[in-house]
Amino acid sequence: MSTKFTEYKGLDLPTVASEVLEFWKKNNVFEQSVTSREGATPFVFFEGPPSANGLPGIHHVMARAIKDIFCRYKTQKGFQVKRKAGWDTHGLPVELGTEAALGITKEDIGKTISIEEYNEACKKTVMRYTDVWNDLTEKMG
Repeated sequence: MSTKFTEYKGLDLPTVASEVLEFWKKNNVFEQSVTSREGATPFVFFEGPPSANGLPGIHHVMARAIKDIFCRYKTQKGFQVKRKAGWDTHGLPVELGTEAALGITKEDIGKTISIEEYNEACKKTVMRYTDVWNDLTEKMG
């Protein structure tokens, strides 16, 4: 075989993960998987955005990895698969967390706090952990 793969004497998975991630960054591997297929048939996969008002857990990693299998498969089949992330800034977990942080209840919205102020508070609640979520996404490859 003409390609030599790195041989690891003692398997240190965090080191291997760091090396692979560094290779991907240095060579823009993900970006190339999209740009090299410019003009190809697009594959669109709609995934509901996370409510990132808390830290990610292993269940998020597992679900996202399983969903990404479809996008990677279609990429390998020649489709152009662009990814676009968003954040769910409402929904029961976000709203309850925001209300607790503000010390209000649903009945206070529109009375002691405007709807605009409440929406802005919900966005801030969600965006608090985006750096952790973005780091997780990058480490997942």
